Amino acid sequence: MSGNEKSEIRTDGAPAPAWMFSQGVRKGPVLQVSGQGSQDPATGEYLHHGDVKAQTRRTLENVKAIVEAGGATIEDVVMFRVYLTERADFPLMNEAYAEFIEENIKPGGVKPCRTTVFAELPQEPMLVEIDAQAVVG
Repeated sequence: MSGNEKSEIRTDGAPAPAWMFSQGVRKGPVLQVSGQGSQDPATGEYLHHGDVKAQTRRTLENVKAIVEAGGATIEDVVMFRVYLTERADFPLMNEAYAEFIEENIKPGGVKPCRTTVFAELPQEPMLVEIDAQAVVG
């Protein structure tokens, strides 16, 4: 991909978008991943009802699949945005997030930025939603 060419990113490693948006979009070196939930990539079914740690891990795996389909790695991610429904879920989400980052960023590497927002999410079983932005290359 060169210049400012814009392309839609698609992968079977993450659930298909439910509405009128792309899993991800890459324009030049910038890759944006749409908000993901704890859905099974094959069936779209929400997994791990009531378990924010397991939902966080599944959600991060969905984000990772799209990042990789866009030609990047988690090390290329500059920003994760995490949306939680309950403030009380923060410690378990943070634990799952830290484990994921430790597994996907080389020792001594630069960790991505992160913002956590508390919000009502679009589907009842969702305890967490995560999006990401990466710069490829």
